[in-house]
Amino acid sequence: MKDFKRAIAFWKQAPVNHTIIILNILAFVLVELTGSWEDTSHMLQWGAAGTLEIGQSHEYYRLFTAMFLHFGIQHLGNNMLVLLFTGDCLERNLGRVQYGLLYLLGGAGANLLSVFREIQENEYIVSAGASGGVFAVIGGLLYVVIRNKGHIENFTSRQLLILAFLSLYHGITSSGINNTAHFGGLVLGFLFGVLLYHKRKERIRR
Repeated sequence: MKDFKRAIAFWKQAPVNHTIIILNILAFVLVELTGSWEDTSHMLQWGAAGTLEIGQSHEYYRLFTAMFLHFGIQHLGNNMLVLLFTGDCLERNLGRVQYGLLYLLGGAGANLLSVFREIQENEYIVSAGASGGVFAVIGGLLYVVIRNKGHIENFTSRQLLILAFLSLYHGITSSGINNTAHFGGLVLGFLFGVLLYHKRKERIRR
């Protein structure tokens, strides 16, 4: 009973972020039950972001559905682990609706920027992953931390900058990584943070 109450209390701290994480895990399980993430055509059937499907067929819903699909358990685990720690903090300080908007619009916007680059370079790529949304969360949290004099809860601006740098560096030095979505998500998240975050005014005791 105590464990159940603790679970409910943990859930209430950041229900939107926890729902996003569960949806990502559930989507991965369903993809594996019906096929394999190694099958590109199968991933496209589930909503992965394909350059032609979005650019020519105008299947713009893929900008969002691709955010809940992953190429492998390690890809999923890395994204969800970062999202758990950064997303919970951002949702508590930004608000549930604002956080949901930042994650979805930041991630979809990052995917759209990636598609634009692929069209310009005449490339056909099938991509998936929550990385764009995760980097949007990092960007948004970075702005919130800066607004709070470089520190909020357990995060500092230095820690977030190091996290962003290491994540971006890993993407640049690895193959098969959508770096455009990473950089785009980080910038868009910071901008959405500027638009959506309103610092709570401290009450002055008389």
